[in-house]
Amino acid sequence: MKKSLIIGISFGIWAWAACNRTPNPLTPVGPDPSGDKIEVPQPSYFPMKVYDLTTNPVTLNGFLLGKSLFYDGILSRNGTIACGTCHQQAAAFTHHGHDLSHGIDDRLGTRNAPSLQNLAWSREFFWDGGVPHLDLFSIAPIENPVEMDEKMPNVLQKLRTGKNPDYPELFKKAFGSTEITTERFSKALSQFMLLMVSNNSRYDIYLRGTANALTATEKEGLTIFRQKCGSCHTGELFTDQSYRNNGLSIDRNPDQGRFNITQNPDDRHKFKVPSLRNVGLTAPYMHDGRFTTLEQVLDHYAQNVKQTPNLDGLLLNDGKLGISLTADEKQKIIAFLKTLSDEQFVQDTRFSDPGFGHSF
Repeated sequence: MKKSLIIGISFGIWAWAACNRTPNPLTPVGPDPSGDKIEVPQPSYFPMKVYDLTTNPVTLNGFLLGKSLFYDGILSRNGTIACGTCHQQAAAFTHHGHDLSHGIDDRLGTRNAPSLQNLAWSREFFWDGGVPHLDLFSIAPIENPVEMDEKMPNVLQKLRTGKNPDYPELFKKAFGSTEITTERFSKALSQFMLLMVSNNSRYDIYLRGTANALTATEKEGLTIFRQKCGSCHTGELFTDQSYRNNGLSIDRNPDQGRFNITQNPDDRHKFKVPSLRNVGLTAPYMHDGRFTTLEQVLDHYAQNVKQTPNLDGLLLNDGKLGISLTADEKQKIIAFLKTLSDEQFVQDTRFSDPGFGHSF
């Protein structure tokens, strides 16, 4: 990594913070030995963050280190797969166009890559909630044989002595010494991901008081959405972070979901309710990417819900499966959902591939 490139990235971030007038600048909140601290935005209409920032305050140098690691194939066994391979910014950090993500040696996974956004508000991670803390989030794909197929001790050794000699100095800038540990590695990646705050969609502009940010049709869709979908996709994060069986056919994919973690029979075929922010950009949909369009998603809830063990009670009313939706209601809901796309977020160069330190 060239020193001039690192300086350029740093300058670009601070220039962005100085000049941008949107809600999410990187705001220094005071000097720190490891670099200026950066405030993680707290939109007034979001709940309070779950992540305890006192245990890992975000700094400029920690963010830059995390960004470098996120896009570096060195995390995988053969250097070809980075976090950014399956979490692509233009698709709100999902794997664009892939129902099931593929990893090292083109091995096929079993689930659709979840979006990365607003992670400071998440209690648990992955479709089954198998990881209880953001600082542990990055380790699972590294050691998964169909994703990165590597071991953390090998990753740390490559960072210490590998082909990119700048990593020890980057860790020193972020944490005060050149020591490279799993904890520091994980916290640097967390710092990068903590700043992935998406709250500048047209819907957000509407919430902040610009009534004409949404059309009449989109406002009607919002009303219908709250009536028909808001029990699970609730609040301004558009998820209650629960685990539910939403009546998908298990013939195609027998994945048992949350049960794999808890071993509680009541959790069979339950998956985490995803946030719907940027949902217009994150196709395909569901834990296995079986639906390619929002129309197909709503058709499922309206007429294709299957009676399976542990089906969520909200999808069985008076003996009838699913949610009553007319064709007009579906189109209005979709019109509203598309207002949740945050173009600033998916184009924000702070989170873009810096173009160094990876081999794919």
